[in-house]
Amino acid sequence: MAAADGLLGPMTDLLLTPKAFWRRRVLGPFTDLPSPLAGRTVLITGASSGIGEATARAVAARGAHALLVARRAEELDRVRAEIEADGGVATAYTCDLTDTASVDALIATLLAEHGVVDMLVNNAGRSIRRSLEYSYDRIHDFERTMAINYFGPVRLILGLMPAMREQRFGHVVNIVTWGVQIKAPRFAAYIASKTALDTFSRIAGREAYADNVTFTNLRLSLVRTDMITTVEAYEKAPAKSPQQAAALVVRALEDRPLTISTTVGNVSEVLNLVAPRLMDWVAATASRRFPDSAAARGEGR
Repeated sequence: MAAADGLLGPMTDLLLTPKAFWRRRVLGPFTDLPSPLAGRTVLITGASSGIGEATARAVAARGAHALLVARRAEELDRVRAEIEADGGVATAYTCDLTDTASVDALIATLLAEHGVVDMLVNNAGRSIRRSLEYSYDRIHDFERTMAINYFGPVRLILGLMPAMREQRFGHVVNIVTWGVQIKAPRFAAYIASKTALDTFSRIAGREAYADNVTFTNLRLSLVRTDMITTVEAYEKAPAKSPQQAAALVVRALEDRPLTISTTVGNVSEVLNLVAPRLMDWVAATASRRFPDSAAARGEGR
């Protein structure tokens, strides 16, 4: 499945992560190497459901200590208990990632209890699909998406990164969206916030490169989670399961590529560069086939 999500398949792995390519893809079938996650502390935000929960289970199954972060304490405790029942190690932390004081307290607790968090998965997020014509008086849509999709992850990165750099190892996986390449209409608030995180992480990765602290932007296509339930257009659209998305997160953690993208996203990015006005026409024409949902229009379903 991972190869199908890249434009060049195995060649993409070789170009982006040569060490991981040889270690895992070429030599892996002939060796009995443990997962690179074994013994690591891996922090996953939004771990109470969906992609975050599936990722937490997957990394714990590979021997990592899963640090679970979300707002819903009861659901977090459920996930933690189920991981432990399966023989894994997990610790739950309740936190509102849009609240500065709450994030600062979380960072202090994590550093005090673990010394360093080896890997961070910024999964918690908010999606809004709404045309600008329904957004003229809704600046709060943009503020809310930036708060959870950009400022929350950046606060965590800035708080945890010094310890990563000091130990000369760390990796951050950002769950972003193929929309950063496609630039789909009706997603201005959502895609802009994810693009900000995507760009921040590329720059941070260059600054921390010499300290062996790396970043992966995982540009996911549609995933069947609660986030898309209010959009009628998605009810029958093809979508990954949370478990399929989590498998890509694990690949990002183990191989540490710069990006994991879809073929559609990669092709769209190229076409947006070489034929931008043509792509404007294509996007505008296609978007008319899928109007705003009732929720986006302010109507009940």
